[in-house]
Amino acid sequence: MSIKENLQAIKNTLPANVSLVAVSKTKPVALIQEAYDAGQRDFGENYIQELEEKHKLLPADIRWHAIGHLQSNKVKYIAPFVSLVHAVDSLKLLQEINKQALKNKRVIDCLLQIYIAKEDTKFGFSFEECEELFQSGELNKLQNIRITGFMGMATNTDNEDQIRGEFKSLKNFFSKISHLNTHISVLSMGMSSDYKIAIEEGSTLIRIGSSIFGERNYDK
Repeated sequence: MSIKENLQAIKNTLPANVSLVAVSKTKPVALIQEAYDAGQRDFGENYIQELEEKHKLLPADIRWHAIGHLQSNKVKYIAPFVSLVHAVDSLKLLQEINKQALKNKRVIDCLLQIYIAKEDTKFGFSFEECEELFQSGELNKLQNIRITGFMGMATNTDNEDQIRGEFKSLKNFFSKISHLNTHISVLSMGMSSDYKIAIEEGSTLIRIGSSIFGERNYDK
């Protein structure tokens, strides 16, 4: 199927409260433009240099999402335009995003990444660390960021019960914290392989790449 048909097929299955980020990392500008022409506006990129280049070449109303592990020294390159940072995994990174947002006279929306997988390759706060961060008062000092929710990645496994359990644990935490913070409204869970389970467990934002654009390019 075409990119337009792939997008439509996915969107037809999504509840009204679930948003779609098209993961366009390693994909050429022409394919992203094709998705844009089909009505898609939210795109996710892992690599900061690639994100910066695509932002310059593609329509200005695209909402760019930084979805990969973000190094503090790369924040300055995306601070002028990024719509949402998905994978904030330390107070140090939050402080740098706040610093660069202030320089650009912006407030940047961020998701805190929570470690829910049984894999050493994943990043993120533990539930306990995240609660401590909210209780510490440190976030109140950062006036140029807004924590709008959480992101979590399940273990890469065929065990659907395990995946469901990991998503459920994050949804329970999300529900607990969102009662205390009016800005918390986004729960980013689910990719091409597991987004249907994620939606069943309460995800409000999914990140889909290969099911839209085809298999990943490995040239980067």
